[in-house]
Amino acid sequence: MTHRPSQPRADSPRYLTDDRLAIRDLAREFAMTQVFPVANELDPVQGTIPDALKKSMSEIGFFGIMIPEQFGGLGLGVFEYCLVAEELSRAWMSVSGLLARGNGMGGGFTPAQEADLLPRVARGEYLGAYALSEAEAGSDVANIACRATRDGDDWVVNGTKMWCTYAYEADYMVLFARTDPRGDPAKPHRGISAFLIDKQRNHFPEGMSGTKIRKIGYFGWNTWEVAFDNFRIPRDRMLGEEGKGFYLAVSGLEVGRAHTAARAIGLARGALEDSIAYMHARRQFGHPLADFQYLRFKIAKMAADIEAARQLMYSVATDIDTGRRCSLEASMCKLVATEMAEQVTSEAVQIHGGAGYTTDFQVERYWRDARLTKIFEGTSEIQMRIISDEILGRTEPD
Repeated sequence: MTHRPSQPRADSPRYLTDDRLAIRDLAREFAMTQVFPVANELDPVQGTIPDALKKSMSEIGFFGIMIPEQFGGLGLGVFEYCLVAEELSRAWMSVSGLLARGNGMGGGFTPAQEADLLPRVARGEYLGAYALSEAEAGSDVANIACRATRDGDDWVVNGTKMWCTYAYEADYMVLFARTDPRGDPAKPHRGISAFLIDKQRNHFPEGMSGTKIRKIGYFGWNTWEVAFDNFRIPRDRMLGEEGKGFYLAVSGLEVGRAHTAARAIGLARGALEDSIAYMHARRQFGHPLADFQYLRFKIAKMAADIEAARQLMYSVATDIDTGRRCSLEASMCKLVATEMAEQVTSEAVQIHGGAGYTTDFQVERYWRDARLTKIFEGTSEIQMRIISDEILGRTEPD
């Protein structure tokens, strides 16, 4: 009797209802038939995600997964958002990152703005970018130095922002700037405000300029250093209350960390599936690599680690959707999934041998992009700080 090998499964009946399986399978087919070929063509030459692919995503409804149906969205939750993100990342993480240019970018909108803008977001016609981090304010958001000062009916912005992915291509930006120049040394997070900047797609308006950041991965779109030089914003474009932009910036951290975990899991799954196929095809010493026990055990460990991270991500997404605060668990999920992804994708490169260190196989792309997941949305070190503070209590260094 021979055993027919099968692909690892993730059909947990605890979480995956028939409706969710249908969404996952739709995203999986889209990823492998439309995203994957584009990624294989454009990532090696650092090309950009084509507009046709964005249009297809909008037609399916991917930009409105979490937008209420009354605004033209699908009215689903973070769970479904993460399901789609995993599938798209399995093909090209940059495309799964594009999901966030629509879903989740409406924080701080007034009811009137939601009614006006969210239908356009759901249709993929109003996609955004964040201008939050700075050279000296990455995870330390409270250290923002970019300033906005009142001048009549406008705010005038001066300063520089880093790591603004999609800034040039976006239809709008959410900018965080310090509006209280004095600040409070004891509470530096106060005095930061958020602004909505409408802009023309593929254009920087007067007073704003950008320099592309040279990256080692996450191709498909550009990441920018954006400079503001007496850039004027109408006074009524402030999001939320003056001086309370910090709270808007951190309000979506649980969702962002679950989304990043899903992306990391997708990368790891791609590396695992490609390694399984390679081990069946590649022969050494008269046998397929799949016959060698040490490599078989690598696959077993990779599959187990992926599934453990996925189940934690499912749990966190469920907690978010049911309204349970889970900042600790979200940090754990982000830490576990991204650390796992770097390890699994590295093992995949090793399994492929010299071929894994070429651009002829996709594992090097998964490896490069997995490394980034440990940095954005809060580094692994920041996640460990959050987790340890929750468990042991906060402490300040001398």
